[in-house]
Amino acid sequence: MRWLLVLLLSFVVFNSLAAWLPRLGLGRLPGDLRWRWRGREIHLPLASSLVLSLLAALIGYLI
Repeated sequence: MRWLLVLLLSFVVFNSLAAWLPRLGLGRLPGDLRWRWRGREIHLPLASSLVLSLLAALIGYLI
């Protein structure tokens, strides 16, 4: 149950920061997938998620 809460909170934070991430260079890394399908733009930030996950793990390790 605890991991579900952490996952939900991380989605909320990532969703709220989605407009700021391209300004920081995240969301346009090689490995982030973006395509248009039926008039909609679909974006899967795989590489950016990996970088943010490693950063969070590093912070958690240091604290």
